[in-house]
Amino acid sequence: MTKLPADFLKETTMLDFNHPQIKTLIEQRKWCDLSPYDAIGAIYSFVRDEIHFGYNADDRLPASQVLKDGYGQCNTKGTLLMALLRSVGISTRFHGFTIFNELQRGAIPNYLFFFAPKRIIHSWVEVYYNDRWINLEGYILDKSYLMQVQRSFAGQSEAFSGYAISTKCLTAPDIDWKGEDTYIQSKAIADDFGEYNQPDDFYSSHGSNLSGVKKILFRYVLRHLMNLNVNKIRFNGVS
Repeated sequence: MTKLPADFLKETTMLDFNHPQIKTLIEQRKWCDLSPYDAIGAIYSFVRDEIHFGYNADDRLPASQVLKDGYGQCNTKGTLLMALLRSVGISTRFHGFTIFNELQRGAIPNYLFFFAPKRIIHSWVEVYYNDRWINLEGYILDKSYLMQVQRSFAGQSEAFSGYAISTKCLTAPDIDWKGEDTYIQSKAIADDFGEYNQPDDFYSSHGSNLSGVKKILFRYVLRHLMNLNVNKIRFNGVS
């Protein structure tokens, strides 16, 4: 097996995997006792389904804060996924993009959609397994949320964009860990910024999605309304 630079296992300000809460979680779940394949699958499933889809205060939160929040979106759940994988000795890196905002329509209510930038900072995690990098993006939406959208749009065209989904197959998107790439929003990608060893470096270069008054409104008002909408979909379906 190829030995990668230690940089892909490094702890950073965002990937704070020595935080007591993260260390306790790792110990409780016994992820260090698993094979690399099983550890990736167990951690991936935890981040996908036990950390619900939702909107945090900032893209640049450390992994420990995302874990404390108990919810996240592509960027923040990705931070937690990277930190947890690195904590058990599995190399990861960050791949940055933008996506077109239309895929968020529905998850973001129409009355708030004005505030969404046309292109939204997006990312996925790349994990090194079997001597190659594998793209992981299917962790963004928890299955409880995804299944409600699937039920609401059953019988429609398989290609689907909306409600934080952009996939060629809504019925059976590639979201389960099987040693291959997973995706749930990849069909909406606009710009590809390439790979970064650390998410901290990406955000230092590209910033986050909002600034100024919109950022303040998002942090203290808008995201809470968005999360109410997402939770309504998760428990009651699409109205």
